[in-house]
Amino acid sequence: MDNYQELAMVTKNNNLSLNEQILNAALGLAGEAGEVADMVKKWKFQGHLLDPKDIAKELGDICWYVALMSESIGLSFNEILEMNIEKLKKRYPEGFSAERSINRD
Repeated sequence: MDNYQELAMVTKNNNLSLNEQILNAALGLAGEAGEVADMVKKWKFQGHLLDPKDIAKELGDICWYVALMSESIGLSFNEILEMNIEKLKKRYPEGFSAERSINRD
């Protein structure tokens, strides 16, 4: 993942300030996630086909913005993923459970 982050960041706009990079990443994440949601909405409610390749492209864009945000806050993509796994292990030590999901600390 760190290799992806390094390669992806070659394409970031270096003319933006740190604050602008963070804002760009946050808005980009929201926009790309919205595109995935729109595809699912059209599939579920409007009779469109759900094309895995189109979703994969949007997921790739989401990864790019996650890499940008990670870089902007001074963490590697790997560090972000490791932190998430640790959080999930604490939340669901035996694997997912609806009970633990409902009654989280």
